[in-house]
Amino acid sequence: MKFRLHENLSIEKWQSLSMIDQLANIGSEVIRTINWKKQNNDELSKAAFFRALELIDLTIQDPKNRKRLKEVVRTREALVDHFMYDNEYQTTDEIWYNYFFNFNYASAMQRGR
Repeated sequence: MKFRLHENLSIEKWQSLSMIDQLANIGSEVIRTINWKKQNNDELSKAAFFRALELIDLTIQDPKNRKRLKEVVRTREALVDHFMYDNEYQTTDEIWYNYFFNFNYASAMQRGR
C-alpha cells in the first residue's frame, strides 16, 4: 500500500524502521517546514508539514509504538497547533528543531555515524 504524499513508502517499509528512525524522518519534514516558512514559501512549507503529518499518522498506526503512543499523539497535536492554529501551547520553531534534532542524532548514532 502506497501513500498519497510519500509515493515510494509502504506501510511495511515504514514499520520496519525503529521508532527513533521514524521520528527522525518526521523531524526532517518538520525542519523543512520551518525552513520554508522562514523563506516565506508557504506552499512548500505546507507541503512539508502535511508530509510530516502523514508520517506521524503512520507512526501512530505502527503496533510497536503503542507504549509511546501518548507522546506521538501529543506531538502531533502540538505541531498542528503551532503551524496551523493559534499556538496555544506556545511552542517555537527552536523548540521543534531541538526536539527532533535529538531523534536525528540518536538515529545517526544507531547507524554508527
